[in-house]
Amino acid sequence: MDWEERAVGTVVGSAVGDALGGPFEFGPAGAFSARFPVPGIDGEMCGGGGWDPGEATDDTQMAVLVAESLVERGGLDLPDIFDRFQRWAASEPKDIGLQTEDVLTNGMPWDLAAALHFQVNLRAAGNGSLMRASTSAVHFALRGRQATMDAARRIAALTHGDRAAWEGTAVFHELVRLALHGADPLAALPEVLDLVHPEHRDRYAVVLAPGWHPDQATEFNGAVWPCLGSAVWALRTTGTFEEAVRAAIDLGGDTDTVAAVTGGLAGACYGRDAIPPGWTGPLHVPLPGFGRVLRLPDLLDLVHRLVR
Repeated sequence: MDWEERAVGTVVGSAVGDALGGPFEFGPAGAFSARFPVPGIDGEMCGGGGWDPGEATDDTQMAVLVAESLVERGGLDLPDIFDRFQRWAASEPKDIGLQTEDVLTNGMPWDLAAALHFQVNLRAAGNGSLMRASTSAVHFALRGRQATMDAARRIAALTHGDRAAWEGTAVFHELVRLALHGADPLAALPEVLDLVHPEHRDRYAVVLAPGWHPDQATEFNGAVWPCLGSAVWALRTTGTFEEAVRAAIDLGGDTDTVAAVTGGLAGACYGRDAIPPGWTGPLHVPLPGFGRVLRLPDLLDLVHRLVR
């Protein structure tokens, strides 16, 4: 499979998972399959909960902002990414994480806002940096393991002062890098875990272990480590892109983000052609504060620019 086809699968797969999962956020387990018991029927991009059919949430909106900064600035410009995030947050998007909103609106400079938030609140390990990592994972994949994991940590730190969030985002970056190169990311997990900061390695080892099930999570899947663990579980226990995303949404809870992370991983493994056309057709990504709506051709163009 072509490397670029996997890259498209990563970004579009994450956006599709996000848009499919949004209407089921904070709902019960099994809600997606209860409504759509037969895979592949029309209407699965159903909308609801304030979302139009096919509308991507803040997860993909922020991923696009990261991507456009990387492309337009010719590389990683952290102040520029933070400025774009602030412009987006000030436009009152439909959904924005409480922690992310506070960091982006507290008036602090880009290199202090998240750290000061963490000092005051002592907890900042939500999945808000992981949810937006598909585009940066694709962009940095050709630069090697150290470069992609370092970039993941630095981008995560813009809004999340807790290193647990940095480490989960770095693991995601590396798993995507491996998959884009045709390797089995699940087989590489023990090696990848060795690269996690020692203070957080044990908690990630638990949720990424082969025998772990999301029912065993000790925290809500809005936290970064059970979110990543749930996505890896969905990939491990299914055999297609479609099955993985359905399994992720059926876990309930923070369905848009768990499905976005799952879709990114599964898209990297299975490629663009594995994503059902009925899911990509209605897909669209509004960009509050920027006056634009991206659709599938725009996302494809963005991925091509990211990898070139």
